Amino acid sequence: MNLEKLEQKNLIESIQVNTKQVTSNLSRAKKDLKTAKTTLDVDEEWTYTICYHAMLRAGRALMLGRGYRPKGKDQHKTVVTFCSIVLGTNYKTLTNKFDRMRRKRHHFIYEPDRPIPYSEAKQSIKDTEKLVDKIIEIIKQSNPQTTLEL
Repeated sequence: MNLEKLEQKNLIESIQVNTKQVTSNLSRAKKDLKTAKTTLDVDEEWTYTICYHAMLRAGRALMLGRGYRPKGKDQHKTVVTFCSIVLGTNYKTLTNKFDRMRRKRHHFIYEPDRPIPYSEAKQSIKDTEKLVDKIIEIIKQSNPQTTLEL
């Protein structure tokens, strides 16, 4: 899959880059990550869910920074796919974890009797940090004239 195919399938559309939206999503992703860390010893499932949302916000920032946004149904899945394409094979394991978190978060929201172990919630924080930091690095590299206040 590539970005052209995502466009052909009508899953993404081109937009004008809005630096404020990019920065806002990244700032919120960082805040979500901080919140997830403080929640870990209270609620593993919610920590995991917050981490997923931080990844989702960072993924949206990546899309917005590249001049795209998801459209139609399954937008979360589209964000994951977009990140997988842009980050490439070096980050395949991480984007696979992002996708797995997407599915597990769905189960937690709609079937709350499925627990997430403490160790998995703790690992989700580490994975989220890696993804968010990588996306920030990519955005800064592709927009060197833009100062991201993070």
